[in-house]
Amino acid sequence: MSPDTPLTWFGLTTTPLELVSFALAVLTVWLNIGQNHWAWLFSILSSLLYAAVFADARLYGDAGLQVVFVAVSVWGWYQWLRGGEQHRPLQVSTLTRSGWAMMATAWLAGWWLLSWFLQRYTDTDVPHMDGFLTAGSLVGQFLLSRKKLENWLVWIAVDVLYVGLYLYKHLTLTAMLYALFVVMAAAGWRRWKLAGSGSPY
Repeated sequence: MSPDTPLTWFGLTTTPLELVSFALAVLTVWLNIGQNHWAWLFSILSSLLYAAVFADARLYGDAGLQVVFVAVSVWGWYQWLRGGEQHRPLQVSTLTRSGWAMMATAWLAGWWLLSWFLQRYTDTDVPHMDGFLTAGSLVGQFLLSRKKLENWLVWIAVDVLYVGLYLYKHLTLTAMLYALFVVMAAAGWRRWKLAGSGSPY
């Protein structure tokens, strides 16, 4: 069976590739909630597979995002293990007002740039939404890599919108995955808040 061969799973049309990507993504977030550094390994594997899934659906922003996620995951893995003071494991901390401002500016700038690129150079039919969520995901991934508590708030907002986008693109299983991500992100926020040190950005 080809990785992109359509199949029916619990009444949903999907592919073996999307199924494996789904399982790895859930495992990644579950390990992230527990602050287990092995989450980054599964993030790399899931991102590589989802790059192929999204490219097939003409979600080129998301496909490219997965490639970036691979590089960021390598960096994030190092940050979690050696990114703290004196190269110790990184601890949970929170953003300052200036940190919030920088993240918001980065998100808006990324949205503008990606929307322009996707509209001009690809055949996607959702350049603005794809660009907005791609930029937001990059912000969320950066905050996660630095163990910022607010990464979970970014992911909640992004994942809610992704559910609608993936339903529109007929990626039903992935839409269900992102609905699950909303719940998991809320759990991550609560658990990290209890563990957070409150140190500044």
